[in-house]
Amino acid sequence: MSSAMIPSERLKGIEAFVTTADAGSFTAAGARLNLTNSAVSKSVARLEARLGSRLFERTTRRLTLTDVGAAFYETCVRVLGDLADAEAVLAAHRSEIVGRLKVDVPVAFGRMQAMPLLLAFAERYPNLRPSITFTDRKVDIVEQGIDIAIRIGAVDRGVDTGADNLGHRHLGNERVIFCAAPAYLDRRGTPGSADDLAKFDCILYGRADGSTIAWRFADGASRVEERTLEPRIVLGSAEAQVGAVKARFGIAQLATWLIKDELQRGALVEILPTLATAGLPLHLVWPRSRQLSPKVNALLEALTSGLRID
Repeated sequence: MSSAMIPSERLKGIEAFVTTADAGSFTAAGARLNLTNSAVSKSVARLEARLGSRLFERTTRRLTLTDVGAAFYETCVRVLGDLADAEAVLAAHRSEIVGRLKVDVPVAFGRMQAMPLLLAFAERYPNLRPSITFTDRKVDIVEQGIDIAIRIGAVDRGVDTGADNLGHRHLGNERVIFCAAPAYLDRRGTPGSADDLAKFDCILYGRADGSTIAWRFADGASRVEERTLEPRIVLGSAEAQVGAVKARFGIAQLATWLIKDELQRGALVEILPTLATAGLPLHLVWPRSRQLSPKVNALLEALTSGLRID
């Protein structure tokens, strides 16, 4: 026999180890696996002997993972998840969309635009087990095991993995407009030009470092000018900006997807429409290796249809 360990040997004890870590004891793990606590304990002990490392700190009251055990646990969870995905691919031959599906979305856009589509998709496929994370920070979608990510910005924005490993689909560009509450305009009047905005209360988006996002103005000649105005209030959340505009604090420059309902109801109105600009591009991004999965392909089509910006 080769000195290299065969794959089936490498998998022995992993399920018992992960279940024990999740359950907190051999007895509880045995109940979940329909085994005796002795059988589970021996399986984990054999795994530790094979690895040459102690995975649990054992006391009379409880089990806790060692540092090595915690790192090994994270890897084992991913391995078992990948095996579940492989089984799901086989199940797809029965035309079923099943298994885990991890999706990462921007916080505000995900809650307001993507969630209705994702919930409808999950309802359509009851054997699917979606996990949806909301983040605006940079993440490596391959390292994090993400199947599909929605990104606002450049194709490689928000990912660490090289673009060659990723598939992407451009869904269009958001439109950014100036807007205000009708009651505010009734009280203060309506600006007639970009220069007039300096006379009004400006609601700006602020970063954590204290800087603000400059407003962008279309000049009618395919050029865009940026200006930083004196703010009435600075907010680090686009949704908070919407709330401030609705509360008649002043004028903001916002993407239309943020205020689509407010515009339709007349709670907010667009001003200076000739100065509106194209905003950031919207993309779907996914690891190319996962596109073989029917569940990923099905969700890509659903999100493309539901989120495309004309």
